[in-house]
Amino acid sequence: MLNLQRLEIFVAVVNAGSFTGAAASLGLTKAVVSFNIKQLESETGVALLTRSTRRLSLTESGERFYQRCQDLLQEAEAVLDDVRRDHGGLSGQLRITSTPEYGARVVVPALAAFSALHPQLRIQHVASSNHDDLIAGRFDLAIRLGQLADSSHHAASLGSFEILPVASAAYLQQRGSIQTPEQLAQASWIAHSRLPLPMSWPVTNTHGEKIPFRVSSPPAVTADSASALLAFALAGAGVALLPDWLVQPEIDAQRLCHLLPDHRFPPQGIFALYPNTRHVPEKVRRFIDFLQKHMAEFPAQSKIYFS
Repeated sequence: MLNLQRLEIFVAVVNAGSFTGAAASLGLTKAVVSFNIKQLESETGVALLTRSTRRLSLTESGERFYQRCQDLLQEAEAVLDDVRRDHGGLSGQLRITSTPEYGARVVVPALAAFSALHPQLRIQHVASSNHDDLIAGRFDLAIRLGQLADSSHHAASLGSFEILPVASAAYLQQRGSIQTPEQLAQASWIAHSRLPLPMSWPVTNTHGEKIPFRVSSPPAVTADSASALLAFALAGAGVALLPDWLVQPEIDAQRLCHLLPDHRFPPQGIFALYPNTRHVPEKVRRFIDFLQKHMAEFPAQSKIYFS
């Protein structure tokens, strides 16, 4: 019978890319990690990893085995969580990822309240602007913003928000006023590095008609986080398209100008994404329910319009 701890060590080695990295993440010695990998290859009868002086890589068999190991470890963790819950409430670990900005404003406060209700549950929040893989990262849940790409994961809708084109007064003084979609499209854009080029959206105009809006020129500035885009906009680098919950305080304080306020860009969704497994852990179901109620009861907090 396969040893689950050995499977966890194997997954950690693949994720870390080395025995040394896996040992550090698991709190084990490199010798223990190496021994368990050798034992695992002996038990399976196949080579799972190819080793060189610079890096480790998976064999074809190892790749298939790695995917199955992740599924097995998630299932095992879910079973343990349910057993623990039946004897004293939620326990174990709830590992969640979200963007740094939305995490700090909405997810972390909700997690703190949820943790107070379930003191035996260990909470781990990972802030990342990258869409980290849920399975490889061993995440129970990811809070995603925007439009969801096709995915094998389950998704629960939590709400939506508006995205607003904004620029500083200093930029507008230098460039001139922006009063039409055509002028907006020709501005210097500050864009998220994940956006496809050219950038385009269906925009609703003052008559309620959807019109195509397209920025053909490459952006003047790109960045990989909303907070960096906001900082560039405040510094007068150009126009940025940012969430209302992030920029409304800057608009209210007149540090940024909302451009074409009578036009509406497509609303963006807020989703809780979790792995598509046969057994969804109770801690995941309970936190999604809690977050939905939290956002419904405190809509102002979910938007986070600080003065």
